[in-house]
Amino acid sequence: MSSPAEYYRSLPPVSKAYGVACLMTTSAFYLQLYDPWNISLNYALVFKHLQVWRLVTNFFFLGPFSFPFAFRLIIIARYGVSLERGPFDKRTADYLWMLIFGALSLLVIAVVPFGWTPFMGGPLVYMIVYVWSREFPDARINIYGVVSLKGFYLPWAVLALDLIFGDSLKPGITGMVAGHLYYFLTVLYPLSGGQYIFKTPLWVHKIVAYWGEGTQINSPVRSNPTTDGIVFRGRGHRLGGSQTSRAGNSQAQQTESNNASPQQRNQGDGVAFRGRSYRLNG
Repeated sequence: MSSPAEYYRSLPPVSKAYGVACLMTTSAFYLQLYDPWNISLNYALVFKHLQVWRLVTNFFFLGPFSFPFAFRLIIIARYGVSLERGPFDKRTADYLWMLIFGALSLLVIAVVPFGWTPFMGGPLVYMIVYVWSREFPDARINIYGVVSLKGFYLPWAVLALDLIFGDSLKPGITGMVAGHLYYFLTVLYPLSGGQYIFKTPLWVHKIVAYWGEGTQINSPVRSNPTTDGIVFRGRGHRLGGSQTSRAGNSQAQQTESNNASPQQRNQGDGVAFRGRSYRLNG
């Protein structure tokens, strides 16, 4: 890209929104605008004092400005964007549902004392890495120009880096568990003959449609008509549109039939497609 602005505009919507939210959260902490423990995951405060925002805000704090923070932000910008442009191309709602499912899974895992961490942004980033490694298992990656390995081993390599830098391994393990659960329900289980029941909920499609960003193949809802520059495309129906189109088509067909010659009318009887055909072994 010729400029940072063009690079920013070229990013897919979900990865861009999540990365910017994480960057703004850390920037606000750097400016001492809030205490991070006010947005951390604390089930005692959630249920006793109804501080339900903690169930969401803890996913946007990746730590203070540091190398681990920059590393996680780069993961979102590279591997999250790669997922959204690759396997989830034209499936914005499905990618958003992947992140929401990962967040819900991590909240359930956090009920267990071993799986709890005050900020679940790191585990969610690990989930992105794990899903990417399963979607691109044979991709060649290079870590700091020292180690070259296949994409399938990327989560374990990142986990080893956390160990070298002295960071906790708990976020990585819980994130990989959530990522494997999602991949099993959406890919492995259906491929083994199981029924695919893990569909993106309708309310997620409605969120993306109202947002007016991204694309979704065969969306069950219409995009927001008041949003400028809508690129979310799905199956939509206009009220009374079928009756109008049928009437217009009937009138156009009647006019074409009246203007056609008798020979053309006979040739068009009962034929919907005309072209050059070949008989097998002819």
